[in-house]
Amino acid sequence: MEILGETELCFPLLLNASCMKPKHSHFEAMLTYIMLLSLSLLTAFLNLMVIISISHFRQLHTPTNLLLLSLAVSDFFISFLILFQIMLIDGCWFLGDVMCILYQYLAYVITAVSVETMVLISVDRYVAICDPLRYSTKITQKTVKICVCLCWICSVISPGLNLKEVLIQPGRYNSCFGECVLVLNFISGVIEIVVFFFVPITIIVVLYIRVFVVAVSQARAMRSHIAAVSLHSTQVTAQRSELKAARTLGVVVVMFLMCLCPYYCVALTNQDNLMSATSTAFAICLYYFNSCINPVIYALFYPWFRKSMKLIITLKILQPDSCETNMM
Repeated sequence: MEILGETELCFPLLLNASCMKPKHSHFEAMLTYIMLLSLSLLTAFLNLMVIISISHFRQLHTPTNLLLLSLAVSDFFISFLILFQIMLIDGCWFLGDVMCILYQYLAYVITAVSVETMVLISVDRYVAICDPLRYSTKITQKTVKICVCLCWICSVISPGLNLKEVLIQPGRYNSCFGECVLVLNFISGVIEIVVFFFVPITIIVVLYIRVFVVAVSQARAMRSHIAAVSLHSTQVTAQRSELKAARTLGVVVVMFLMCLCPYYCVALTNQDNLMSATSTAFAICLYYFNSCINPVIYALFYPWFRKSMKLIITLKILQPDSCETNMM
C-alpha cells in the first residue's frame, strides 16, 4: 500500500511557509473522499425532498412541519459544508484565509440552527402528547414562525462572539500556508459546549422521557379500560404502543448523542483548545452525519413523506393544482 511522504507540502513552491500533508495511504484518502461525497449527496437529497414536500403541498403547512422545514433547510446547507470537509481530510486548505473563516462561521450557524430546531421539535411533541387539548392554542403557525426566526437570528449572531478576532484578522492563528484552524479561549469553549450541547441534550432527554412516561401511562389506562371486552387484543395493542414509544425515544436520543458526543469530547479533551480540521475530521463528519439522519427520524416515519417523494420523483408535482393533493 503506497504511503504519502511526510515531507510532501500543501504548496510545494512555498518551501519554508507551506504546511506539510499528513502521512496516510492513498486507499484511506480515497475511501474517505467517497464516504464524505456519498454522505453529502444523501444529506442534500433527503433534506431537499423534505423541503419540496412541505413547501409545495398546502395540506402539509402545519406548525410541526414548519419546524421540520427549518431543520431540513439547515441540514441541506450542511451537505455543502461536508464538501469543504473533503478538502480538509487531505490536511490542506487551498481556498485562502477568508474562505476558511467563512466556512467556520457557516458551520457554526448551520449546526446551531439544526440543534436548536431539534429542541423546538421536542417541545412541540411534548405539548402534543402531554397537553393535547390545548395544543392547537399553544402551538400555532404564528408562534412557530416566530420561534424559527429567533432560532435563525440567534444562530447568526452568536458565532460572532467566538470568531470576532479571526473575523477581523483572518488567518491570525494559522502557523503555515494551507492550514485552517480555530482557536477558542476557555470561556468561549465552555459557553459553546454548554449552550450547544449540554442544554439541548438535557431539554430533549427530559422532554422525551416525559413523553415516554405519558405514552406508557395512556397505553396502560386504555388496556385497563377495555380489558373486559378483549383482554388479549388489548394487551397486544398496549404492548405495541409501549414498544413504539420506547423505540422512537431511543432512536431520537441515542442517534443525537452518538453524532454529537464525539465532537464535543474532542473539544473538551483538546489541551490547547486548538480545533484542527485534520485532528477532528472524524468527529466533525459524525457531527454532520446527524443532518443526514434527521429527515429519516422526523420525516421518513410519516406516510405523507413517502407519498410526496413518489410524487416528486415522478414529476407529478408539476401538474396543475398538485399542491392541493390529499397527502394524508
